[in-house]
Amino acid sequence: MNLPEAYIIQMKRLLGEAGFFAYEKSLSEPVTRALRINLLLCPDGKAPCEIEGLGDPVPWAAGSYFVCEGARPGLSPLHEGGLYYLQEPSALSAVSALCPQPGERVLDLCAAPGGKSTQIAGLMQGKGLLVCNEPVPSRAQILSRNIERMGVRHAVVTSAMPDQLAPRFPSFFDRILVDAPCSGEGMFRRQIEAREEWSENSPRGCADRAMEILGEAAKMLRPGGVMVYSTCTFNDTENEGVLERFICAHPEFSAVPFSLPGLPGGEKGYIHLYPHEIRGEGHFVSLLKKSEEAPDTAISFGEAKPQRRGAKPARGKKPEEPIELPDVLCGVSFPRRMQAGDCLWALPEGLDHPDRLSGLKILRTGLLLARREGKRCEPDHALAMALLPCEAARTAELTHEQALAYQAGEALSLGELAPGYTLLTHQGVSLGFGKQAGGVMKNHYPKGLRRR
Repeated sequence: MNLPEAYIIQMKRLLGEAGFFAYEKSLSEPVTRALRINLLLCPDGKAPCEIEGLGDPVPWAAGSYFVCEGARPGLSPLHEGGLYYLQEPSALSAVSALCPQPGERVLDLCAAPGGKSTQIAGLMQGKGLLVCNEPVPSRAQILSRNIERMGVRHAVVTSAMPDQLAPRFPSFFDRILVDAPCSGEGMFRRQIEAREEWSENSPRGCADRAMEILGEAAKMLRPGGVMVYSTCTFNDTENEGVLERFICAHPEFSAVPFSLPGLPGGEKGYIHLYPHEIRGEGHFVSLLKKSEEAPDTAISFGEAKPQRRGAKPARGKKPEEPIELPDVLCGVSFPRRMQAGDCLWALPEGLDHPDRLSGLKILRTGLLLARREGKRCEPDHALAMALLPCEAARTAELTHEQALAYQAGEALSLGELAPGYTLLTHQGVSLGFGKQAGGVMKNHYPKGLRRR
């Protein structure tokens, strides 16, 4: 594997000679993958249809399964339809330790590409508030795309540094996940560049950065709240060392023992996962709790007021025309709506006031319902991905070949259907909107997502 000499010395110190050789041997074995069923679509975690390569369940994560070697479920239209998310198995452990609940306020502070955020969303069952943050703008776009693909209704996606978020959310969140940027030792098997970029000084620099991130996260957790600090690396500088430094600097926090099925016990408040001991690339997960007696620094913005229609515009500006959502819903409503420019949003129930987000770069403020396109108002693709077929006014089921053609941007001939926007599905999974007109289903799949 051409491991750096300093890294070999480090791992022999941590694992011993025998442990290191078992670890080194595991690096030449095939990478293990997992597939996580979208709990927003399938609350029981069971696939509603046959999925290529679905293997044994992953014991430590609800609705997750190992993927058989050689299978390519990412090519299925159901993947783009948000039925499942392909993820590294050991990475699933961090959200399982966090254990988010419906109705809570949860922050994923370092969220791209979105695997852990969408896992959190599934466990929250669309209730409460999920704030997903990624400081790097290009990575934040990928995060936002995955939030949309998985049909998450109650998420706010931001791209900000932690010290920009902390003043707006003091003592606000019930649970926080800090899956910190790290030296990436757990990626050495599947990413050659991770080995090449590692140096003897990498852990110390990453540990200092993790301390800064955790310091801001601590301000945003309410008294009595819990926080998971995780990395995909193995060294004790970034793992136990950061925990010790953080608890010393923040005595209101303490490590909490925990356990997850199929994994080593976390009696000290943390677990190490290695590729020679489990089916996965490796992870470090720790659980911290903030004391109930810690100072509560929460600030209130009050309840968000309903959007006023017909309000007088600022001098020199034309009044903003209201965006009306086309007739696409059946038996579901989104009462907390906010219009911003040419977009109509459904706000998450846990967001007490939009002003909390003022001054931040926001990619999503809940669920994007509709956009103004010239003189028309069109339902957005995000709404289609969030709807269950029973919540749509009109639906049409596609065959496998038709689903592929739709995702490639082609118009479809589906026979005589009622005119108007139609939710197109495949095996009961929403794929997006089409618009029936003149006997043809016009394609409204976003151009940037089309694939052949």
